[in-house]
Amino acid sequence: MILAIDAGTTGVTALAIRKDGSRAAHGYQEFPQHFPQPGWVEHDLEEIWQATLSAVKQVLDVVGDVTFAGLGITNQRETVGLWNKTTLDSPTPAIVWQDRRTTQVLKDLENHPSISKVQKLTGLPLDPYFSASKLRWIAINKPEIWNEVVEGNLVIGTIDAYLVARLTNGKAHITDATNASRTQLYDIHQGEWSAELLDLFGIPLHALPTVVDSSGMLAETNPDSFFGLSIPISGIAGDQQAALFGQTQFEVGGAKCTYGTGAFILQNIGSDSLVLDNGLITTVAWQLDGTRTYASEGSVFVAGAAIQWLRDGLKIIEKSEDSERLANSVPDNGGVVFVPALTGLGAPYWEPEATGTIFGITRGTTDAHIARATLEAIAFQVKDIFDAMGQTGIKLSKLRVDGGASANDLLMQVQSDLLEVPLQRPIHLDSTALGAAYLAGLGVGFWSSLEELKNLNPIEKHFEPGPISPELFANWKKAVAATISFAHN
Repeated sequence: MILAIDAGTTGVTALAIRKDGSRAAHGYQEFPQHFPQPGWVEHDLEEIWQATLSAVKQVLDVVGDVTFAGLGITNQRETVGLWNKTTLDSPTPAIVWQDRRTTQVLKDLENHPSISKVQKLTGLPLDPYFSASKLRWIAINKPEIWNEVVEGNLVIGTIDAYLVARLTNGKAHITDATNASRTQLYDIHQGEWSAELLDLFGIPLHALPTVVDSSGMLAETNPDSFFGLSIPISGIAGDQQAALFGQTQFEVGGAKCTYGTGAFILQNIGSDSLVLDNGLITTVAWQLDGTRTYASEGSVFVAGAAIQWLRDGLKIIEKSEDSERLANSVPDNGGVVFVPALTGLGAPYWEPEATGTIFGITRGTTDAHIARATLEAIAFQVKDIFDAMGQTGIKLSKLRVDGGASANDLLMQVQSDLLEVPLQRPIHLDSTALGAAYLAGLGVGFWSSLEELKNLNPIEKHFEPGPISPELFANWKKAVAATISFAHN
């Protein structure tokens, strides 16, 4: 079997995957979130490691004395930490991707001559979201700890690198190209840490992990650290890239959308590291045999969270799955348009001050119209991102979907209609962990080719595009424009 570890933001999942792609065992363990100040989000690296051990132990208790051919790791991406390269202890909490404390750090760099090159080199806009400014914050605010980094006693890494360090008892300090591409320190075109960006943010090269492929014989677990097991670590990728791989979107134009609390959309753009000023991110999708494949990425802040708001805020449904039944009880939205900017608007608008708005309410408006407008709004936001992705010149031919809200057939049908392409929902929706498993299995020959991987997770349901009134999307665009105007005034 292949063992996969999915180290998310709130918990760690472990899966044992058979050769036919089926799941033999599943383990999950939450770990604490720490919020020491408003806008600050931290993790204790030791708590992540203990959660990893717990999740894996649950799997081992089920599968017993099985041989694991390889181990794959996928992880929350931009979160970054420090640890002693000998003891593996961390002297300071990891700063999580959601943390916003570094806004001033970036403002202080606005006049630096290299600042204009950041997005061109990394594919990433300047934002506290990414790792580089978090590390600079530690250097400025914890100089005694940072001095240990400079002297070579402490090393730096994202969560994948930390887990590899713990799994190998400190022998390996590596990260894969997908995770490196989320730090804002990595030149995605040259495939290496950027000396110019390291100088900009004040990061010593010797503290960073070696960048490796996403698949292959990357390291090996130390039996003394990991249940007496010696397993090749043969797959590593950031969570959304792993989901794209798990959805087997290996051809240029292949795309996936994960409908979770938010929605994460990635499209395979091939070997061209094209960086456009279109409100989207260019990132490394995976690196195989030294060759990088790139993806265009966009994030919707509120997707499934809008359905949760119907349940918990408006209380017009009891369970999230009730939204489909309620929305289907009316033939259309009755003129209602909902812009679910409940935490601002994400890509491609990037309007953090925007708030949620509902337009078109009349005496005849019912809770069913609002439910239908909510599902449509999720689909509209995803269409906005694919319209921006169209600037790459790469045509979308189909969309693979996963995540909890992808179980909503009405939402999936509206999405297919809007995008004018078929949607494919596979049997197994845990694409992130599956992607890590596929990369690991490919790296040790457990699976022989990308073609073989395509057969492991068959489609459970197809959604074919049908006719839809162009007025629906036109009204959405007018509603977004009014929402942004209100936020600015």
